[in-house]
Amino acid sequence: MKKLKLAGMLAAVVLIGGVISISFINNNIAYKVEKELCETPLPEKTELIESISRAGKLTGNGNGMQYFGAILIRSDLSLEELDAYYSGYRSNEWECLVETQEGQSIEVIDHETLQFSEEIKDSGYYILYSWGSGNSLLEELDIRGH
Repeated sequence: MKKLKLAGMLAAVVLIGGVISISFINNNIAYKVEKELCETPLPEKTELIESISRAGKLTGNGNGMQYFGAILIRSDLSLEELDAYYSGYRSNEWECLVETQEGQSIEVIDHETLQFSEEIKDSGYYILYSWGSGNSLLEELDIRGH
């Protein structure tokens, strides 16, 4: 009887530990997207203000994990100039996307509230963001993707 109880507790610990570790692994994948953006060289007259990342069901319909990383930059360059600069760092249509940032909320995220901590009061702020990809098995097992 004691062995059965011990086996049940061990199974519960393994199951709970597995669920928690999957979330940490997926968060790390999103952090790598953020880190890659932070390591991307900035154009002249541009400064990095802050960075952020998130893993979960962030936009669109249906199930599936998404890995999002973004940096907030301040620049004297126009949106067109920044887009032209960062287009050289894109290997697909989901990387190094630039948009004007008005306010703290990140508008490309639909299913969650994600904000920069920097208070944005004037023009010249932009968000540079990328969507990453990860292990399909871990995406399916993470409850945040459903």
